[in-house]
Amino acid sequence: MKKLLAGAVFGLLMASSAYAGNIGVSMANSDTFLTVLRKGIEKSASEAKQPVQIEIADDDVQKQLSQIQNFIAAKVDAIIVNAVDTSATAPMTKLASDAGIPIVYVNRMPADVDKLGPKGAFVASDEVQSGTLQTKEVCRILGGKGDILVMVGDLANQAAVQRTKDIHDVIATPDCKGIKILDEQTAVWDPVKAQDLMTNWIAAGRKPAGVIANNDNMAIGAINAMKSAGWSMKDVVVAGIDATQEALAYMKAGDLDVTVFQDAFGQGSGAVTAAIKLAKGEKIEPKVWIPFQLVTPANMDKFIAKN
Repeated sequence: MKKLLAGAVFGLLMASSAYAGNIGVSMANSDTFLTVLRKGIEKSASEAKQPVQIEIADDDVQKQLSQIQNFIAAKVDAIIVNAVDTSATAPMTKLASDAGIPIVYVNRMPADVDKLGPKGAFVASDEVQSGTLQTKEVCRILGGKGDILVMVGDLANQAAVQRTKDIHDVIATPDCKGIKILDEQTAVWDPVKAQDLMTNWIAAGRKPAGVIANNDNMAIGAINAMKSAGWSMKDVVVAGIDATQEALAYMKAGDLDVTVFQDAFGQGSGAVTAAIKLAKGEKIEPKVWIPFQLVTPANMDKFIAKN
């Protein structure tokens, strides 16, 4: 196994059985959710006495590709990637494979997830659960009928596509077929863009019974727009995904009705575990799932400390 000199010395000093050499980590950005995921990586690596080098790609595909190339040039023993664009992962996978370096994708499913090979893995939560849990709860609250608006994440991201599909699948079921989508647009995960989108919808005369957003940031943006317009949040059911600290504060205030806990910290930790095992030549499952959990005002307190 190839090791950088500093990493080898560090490993000998720590004498850790989990030590696997250096791991390079490329994160798409440093938003609220991914910051928690990064902390999961850092804590798990620290506990395993595992050196990691973390780089932020600033949502730039070429920058992320360059980071992967630099990790390979540095002869790291494994690479963890939170992809900027899930449809553009094949070149990164090939680079790592050609170099014989294990690659672990985390949180965002790569387009080539079924072609990663024995030295590749994907650690995340099953997105089919996320939008399904979210929309079923909105359907329950609305009694299976009402007009809704849908805020979609970045369309280059598999999670946004799947979560939106989940919404459509749920409202097509007999119990929820009375729900109608008034409009559906992307706000690319961003609270400011979501607030602008909701403001435009309000100006256009949209008056939904519910707003379903692909993530909490957009749900918060929608809430801020509705409150600025003088709407009572008791009249609109709002749902997000991630159960971030900020979202839970909005829920506690009575503004957010539904979110879904995605264990970002657990995903980060799981990615490190997978990378270490692959670097040591061990076999692991190609897909490692960290379960989603529905969060409502009734059970939100037990999730507050998890972020």
